[in-house]
Formats: sequence, structure tokens, C-alpha cells
Amino acid sequence: MPSSGRGPFHIIVANDYAYVNGGAGQVALSSAVGLADRGHKVSVFAAVGPVAEILQKANIQVTLTGQQDIKTDRNRPRAAIQGLWNPRSAREISSLLSRRAAKPILHVHGWTKALTSSFIRSALHRRCPVVITLHDYFYACPNGGFFNFPKVQQCQLQPLSADCWKENCDRDGYSQKLWRGIRQLIQNNFGMVRSPLLNFITISDFSEKILRPFLPSESGVFRVASPSDFVPEDRVDVTRNRDFIALGRLSPEKGLDLLAKAARELDCPVTFVGDGPSKEQISSLNPKARITGWQSRPQVMAHLRSARCLVLSSLWYEAQPMVIAEAAAVGVPAIVPDRCAGSEMVENGVTGLWFRSGDYADLRDKMKIMADEETAARMGKAAYERHWRNPFTLEKHLDALERCYASILERAKCHAAMPMTVMASQ
Repeated sequence: MPSSGRGPFHIIVANDYAYVNGGAGQVALSSAVGLADRGHKVSVFAAVGPVAEILQKANIQVTLTGQQDIKTDRNRPRAAIQGLWNPRSAREISSLLSRRAAKPILHVHGWTKALTSSFIRSALHRRCPVVITLHDYFYACPNGGFFNFPKVQQCQLQPLSADCWKENCDRDGYSQKLWRGIRQLIQNNFGMVRSPLLNFITISDFSEKILRPFLPSESGVFRVASPSDFVPEDRVDVTRNRDFIALGRLSPEKGLDLLAKAARELDCPVTFVGDGPSKEQISSLNPKARITGWQSRPQVMAHLRSARCLVLSSLWYEAQPMVIAEAAAVGVPAIVPDRCAGSEMVENGVTGLWFRSGDYADLRDKMKIMADEETAARMGKAAYERHWRNPFTLEKHLDALERCYASILERAKCHAAMPMTVMASQ
């Protein structure tokens, strides 16, 4: 039975992929398994296979539409049409809901890569309560980041305003921007209808502040952070390490050129664990920089344990960068920009340092401070102790989800007779 005494709930976990291919997928699948282990009736709804082994081992029913990621589908006309409105996912969720004796909660984690918002419309039409975890900014922004990729800067334009339509902000060109704008219009006007049955989960104060103006006033908004379910390890002695380290995709919006230049000027070793389009730029700016390419989980942890400090140099609005918690869990302090959710995860001057977002000189100065062994050791110890004092584990994440589901069902009862109206363009 559920450990919190609530439920059992009937939950359909929806995600573009039936396997883990990123942070959102990890949260979706691990929570599905965890909820099933607690006695809830859980199934998974996805477009792209194969089905992850953890779902098979947990004996969780998976409904696959059997479609491709629109980004990798070689049939580009098909991908373009499917990416705007996927009728198959709408039909499949309707069929799945019609076979349920009890009305479930549809918990959506990812929908922009294959499923689209069509199945959300179908679920709401059948008066199924829906909750969407906002792992990114696609609900409000056509390119998902409030970021101008060609200009490599944060975007302050109102989504779908005249100025927004004119701006070439997409990393894949203006035609892709127009397509994403059309998708946003369809999503806002047809996919996600205004309804008290439509709810949202935000994962950080920062991301909620960005997204809140775009969320329907009649929707429930809940806070459930992503879990940091790391295995306790001995704290790293960072005084023995000199490397500054960056983890993840090497792309322009990550601001890695700032880190590469600062490390070169300070003549300190720097390691980039990952791969991506910024690889050549990093090597050009700092020939001594080490770029590992994509690594296995044990290899990533080995690199992290050999680091003096983690540097998150992102220029865009990171929603909840879990690499900071990962570093803190082994006693590695972090330097983070002040204009992303990473700043919520670092106590400035205690467990790490903030620098002014996009400011090369300020990042360099903060790295110079962290190069001091005593400073790095003190902050690393504080980061380790703060993390393990009250880690937000998967179990706490599941507790929060159960409370969220109970509130959503209560809201649904209160508004059972209320008609839905189509969401106006934002």
C-alpha cells in the first residue's frame, strides 16, 4: 500500500520516450517504478521505444504508439506534420482511458519530441485530470529556453508576440522557428485547453518565476523538485585536485567558452566531460583543455571526484541543474551563474560561489578564489554536509507526488461540473 496513506492512485506516466534519454526521462521512469512499488496502479504511455528494462522488471504496462522522434525521422514531411499534432497519440490515449474502470491521473513529463499536445487534449476531453511537470520552458516558449541561440543570449521577448515572430532565435534557423511558433499556437489553442483539470508541477523557484505568468489562473501549480537519489560516498579531498570541471553537452548556450578562456588565463587544468558542437571552439580557445567525449556513469563520477570545483557557466535559464547536487554529494563545490536555478542550489560564499551570468571577468575571478586550497576545502565540506543533511531522495519525491495527486483529485471533484473553455493565445 502507499507509504503516505493516500491512494492507491491510478497513474498514467506519459513521456515521449519509453527509455531514459535525459533528466526528464530519468525522473519519469524512476518515479513510475517507485510509485508502482508503493502499490499504486501505474502504466506508461510513450511514443518512442524500446521499453526500458526497469519498466519490464517492474512489470509496468507500457502503451507505445510506435512512432519516431520527429528530430531523427528521415521522412521530414511526416515528422513536420506529426510534430504539430499527433492524431495517433490522441487516439491511443482515448482508447487507453476508455478501458479504465477508475479514472486515472495523467502525469506528463515530455510531449514535444513525438507525442505533441494532442493526447493531452483527448485526456481533458474525457475529464481525466492531467498534471504536467515543467522540466523545461516549452509550455511557454516556442524554442523551449527563452534563449536566442544565434545571438547566444537570453530572450526577453513575449512569446508569440509580433517581435517574437520576427526574431530568428532558433538554433536550427528561421524556418524551424516559424514551425515551432505554429506548433505553439496549436498547443495553446487546441492541445491544452483551459481547465481546472489541467495542473502543473514546477521544479525550482527560478523556473516557476519564469513560467508562472504563462500558466492558466484556474490550474493547480505544485512544486516537486527532481530527486537526487545518489549513493552516499566518502567526501572528496579537493585539496588534492586541481581540475575545474564541466559536465554535459558542449553547446553555445552553456557558456563554455567563458570557462575555457578563464582556465587558460589562470593556467589551471580544465576538463569538459561531454561532447557537442562547441568542442572545436573550446579546443581553439584553450588547447590545453581536456575534452573526454560522452562517458559512462562510473567514468563521470571518477572525473568528478578528481575535480577541485564544478563550473556551471550556462547562459540560459537552467531549470534545475542536477550536476550541482551530484557534485555536492561527493564534496565538490560549484561556481554557478546568478541567473539560473543553479543559484538556488549553491549558498553563495558557503557551498560555492555565484558569478554574474555571462560575465567572463567575474567567472575568472571566482575561479581564482576557488583555486585556493583552503577555500575549496571549506566550501566542499559545507556542500557535502548541506546535501546529506536533508537530501531530496526518490522516496521524498514520491511522497511529494502522492500529496500532489491527492490535491489534484480533490480539485477535480470540486470542479466536476465545470465546462472547459479553449485556452487563448498567450
